[in-house]
Amino acid sequence: MTVQPIRLFGDPVLRTPADPVVDFDVELRKLVADLTDTMREQNGAGLAAPQLGVGLRVFAFDVDDVIGHLVNPVLEFPDVEEQDGPEGCLSLPGLYFDTKRRQNVVAKGFNGHGDPVQIVGTGLMARCVQHETDHLDGVLFIDRLDAAGRKEAMKAIRQAQWYDPAAPPTVKMSPHAGGSPFGLGR
Repeated sequence: MTVQPIRLFGDPVLRTPADPVVDFDVELRKLVADLTDTMREQNGAGLAAPQLGVGLRVFAFDVDDVIGHLVNPVLEFPDVEEQDGPEGCLSLPGLYFDTKRRQNVVAKGFNGHGDPVQIVGTGLMARCVQHETDHLDGVLFIDRLDAAGRKEAMKAIRQAQWYDPAAPPTVKMSPHAGGSPFGLGR
């Protein structure tokens, strides 16, 4: 269990859809421990494997004193209620933008041993689960902003000390089924 470096905006792994986990072994449990340690060290609410450069569908979370992880998540939305509020990302450090998400989510997947897990989340937990699942699809939260919000975000990114101008920015749409078309001119 060790704290790992977090990949920053511009790293291609953040734009690459992650592969499903097929081996629920000691290596997966080590990855979960690394995700959890790194997330907690950085005071994050969640951290997905691609943010550590690992292209697998797994993330850790720490929301409202609930710490856990989810492997191969599938999201369901029990209603169409939305929330809009500030969102940030450890791969875009120091930047926060109001982002629309579903208010309620049911996330189904597995733990590191392959046992079924279900997370019923609302508010911040729902936001976290959606944000981290987006990472597994190669989508960043800034992709969910409307045109004006994306323009503001890209300007802030280009001014950030950590930004690498050699890694050109891209915007992608979320492939989530059942989600509203965030990012399409809210």
